Amino acid sequence: MQRLNTIYLHLLENVSLDFTRYLYEQINWDNRLILIKGSKGVGKTTMILQHIKRTFKDPTLAYYASADNSWFATHTIVDLAEYLVSHGVTHLFLDEVHKYLGWDKQIKEIYDSFPKLHVVVTGSSMLQINEFEADLSRRCRSYTLQGLSFREYLELEQIAKLPVLSLDELLQNHAVIAARITNQLPVLKYFENYLRCGYYPFYKEEGDGFAQRLDNVVNTIIQVEMPAIAKVSYELVYKTKVLLGVLSEINPYTLNVTDLASRLEVSRDSIYKLLDLLQKAGLIRRLYQKSTGMKILQKPEKILFDNTNLMYALSPNVDVGTLRETFVASMLYSHLLAMPDSGDLQVDETYIFEVGGKKKNFGQIANIRNSYVVADGIDVGMYNKIPLWIMGFLY
Repeated sequence: MQRLNTIYLHLLENVSLDFTRYLYEQINWDNRLILIKGSKGVGKTTMILQHIKRTFKDPTLAYYASADNSWFATHTIVDLAEYLVSHGVTHLFLDEVHKYLGWDKQIKEIYDSFPKLHVVVTGSSMLQINEFEADLSRRCRSYTLQGLSFREYLELEQIAKLPVLSLDELLQNHAVIAARITNQLPVLKYFENYLRCGYYPFYKEEGDGFAQRLDNVVNTIIQVEMPAIAKVSYELVYKTKVLLGVLSEINPYTLNVTDLASRLEVSRDSIYKLLDLLQKAGLIRRLYQKSTGMKILQKPEKILFDNTNLMYALSPNVDVGTLRETFVASMLYSHLLAMPDSGDLQVDETYIFEVGGKKKNFGQIANIRNSYVVADGIDVGMYNKIPLWIMGFLY
């Protein structure tokens, strides 16, 4: 127990309050049970430690522990909660909870047995967390932490601290806002760096080792979590990495299952299974044509990556078209996205975005109401032509 205490107080002492993630202000920290999920490395641990440091003048009223600590080899989560409650602790913050076998049942028991104890748990294994989240839904409030937006990246780099834009505000005032920002800093220079290595906050500590660490994150999902949680065979594990490489090098991919099955020499059912798991794991994003009910199964779908950093980590030959659309979709994570008949992205069943380079025109979306060109390589847009980088200010 002393070892857990030492780690907690050391981490608390060293956490910085200079920069906090967008999600911090959105969480209702008064809820009795909170689940914060998100990919490994997006900043969940830092955020909960910041909350403790900001909120508790007496740090002994709160307690932080990581479920992968060796202490839990001989003790249960319930044991920890019982000890803490008996010593006056009111808030337990349990990190990497998915690494403790049977964590969901233990958390339920704590919730039911200690009504005055507030519990915040985090998990990085999206496959496993999603599997159990439904069982806890009546008890807990769930939040998902995305990676850094371009706006947050500029703040973390101490380049500029700028406000979040709503989508409506961006669409209506992008030219004025972009002109004001680009008069102060060379946005496109920083934007290129962000696309390569700015989505995961750990780029700050990794430097040249960033790509390797991100590759390790992907490998853990594919080689450890998918076989353990989804019973994926080791043959399919290898094929999964190949599949991701193929998707990163081709133009935004409208799914052709037969083609992919042929390339990877696996069955069509295996392709569907892998795509489903990769989406649940937070590595890819699947966009369907707008439809309802079972009809969606007959509609074509587009495959994008969760973020642009993943693309660069997976392949040296990233397709620029896929890169641009991936960025826009990742910044619009909180909006309803679909694959339109014309254009690249339909947003909230209202807007149509055509994404391309600086010379991209309205040819493909001419005469479509509420349509916009989102163009890479420009500082400032005009009318319905929006610079790509400013989409990174939506959170």
